[in-house]
Amino acid sequence: MTVDEKIFDKGLANTIAAESSMSYIDGANGILEYVGIDIDSLARNSTFEESTYLLWNGTLPNQSQLNGLVDDLREEYALPGGVIDLIRTFPTDAAPMHALQTAVASLALHDPEADVNEPGPNVRKSIKLVAKTPAIVAAFDRHRKGLDIIEPDSSLDIASNFLWMLNGEKPTETMGKALDVCLILHADHGTNASTFTSLVVISTLSDMYSSMAAAIGALRGPLHGGANEGVMRMLEEIGSLDKVDAAIEQKLANKDKIMGFGHRVYKAVDPRATYLKTFTKGIAEDTGNQSLYEMSSRIEDIMNEKVGSRGIYPNVDFYSATTYHCLGLDLDLFTPLFAIARMVGWTGHCMEQLADNKLIRPGSAYIGPHGVDYTPISDR
Repeated sequence: MTVDEKIFDKGLANTIAAESSMSYIDGANGILEYVGIDIDSLARNSTFEESTYLLWNGTLPNQSQLNGLVDDLREEYALPGGVIDLIRTFPTDAAPMHALQTAVASLALHDPEADVNEPGPNVRKSIKLVAKTPAIVAAFDRHRKGLDIIEPDSSLDIASNFLWMLNGEKPTETMGKALDVCLILHADHGTNASTFTSLVVISTLSDMYSSMAAAIGALRGPLHGGANEGVMRMLEEIGSLDKVDAAIEQKLANKDKIMGFGHRVYKAVDPRATYLKTFTKGIAEDTGNQSLYEMSSRIEDIMNEKVGSRGIYPNVDFYSATTYHCLGLDLDLFTPLFAIARMVGWTGHCMEQLADNKLIRPGSAYIGPHGVDYTPISDR
């Protein structure tokens, strides 16, 4: 195929660049499935660890298989001493996503199999990355606040262990379940920007740690993982329920973007938001944040009335922001928490890519000049 015969698809919105058996998205009808199981069923019935097994292995585990994965993950909760020492050198005013990206990349320095691109070692690396990313986020947050870094508790699941390492208190069952649901909902989502970034890197036969660090860099952008931070800022800016109508009406009149609404893929209701809305209401009531939920619900009502007919509905970020706030997470930890969940999807897609690898190298449409004479520097 010549350059002229190639199709120009800016943003690659209409380009299929990979095959995957992990997640299926039908944006027109609001469907998201992990290996054929709808996301709402998984959010209501599964756990993050079980969903991880499903995405990596293509089937739900039996009890023995699930126990095996859980044991493997919990054995890898702790960070190498060298990584903890590195985190303690980070400036306390650093952005958590920069700290996370640096620390994830540094895990390669403590893994003798870091550069071995074979299935067995890559599974082990994926387990390490999923297990240790929560510890990195928690350790940096405590470091920047001048608090002692807390050792993980291997008796807890990933969600509850993260909250333990972050706060130094065992979370309630409701809090642990809330975070677990959010992790399930964010674990994978097709070939999004950060996943595609990881695939580009791993397709060069680089290593899993480099691929994950690159994915974190892509996720950091406000057009991708930073959206839920924008939702919380909007709610804080509005301030109270009685100010919602005027604030949203003004934003719509100004053609401002309403954070947490609309999606690049979904033209129907984001299926990840369905159960999360219900769950968010409960945890808001449990934690004394009813007003925040009421504000969110009122914003959704206004948006449904004004722009729902145009396919603009709340996405997963809209209600996850309230959930994270109810769990006591600082605003700038919202996107790192997204990374904790998406580590499952990133590593899974990279393992798929390596099973039938081809270097990802798209072309570009040159729009510059031709035949330009070189001008000596003395004549410029």
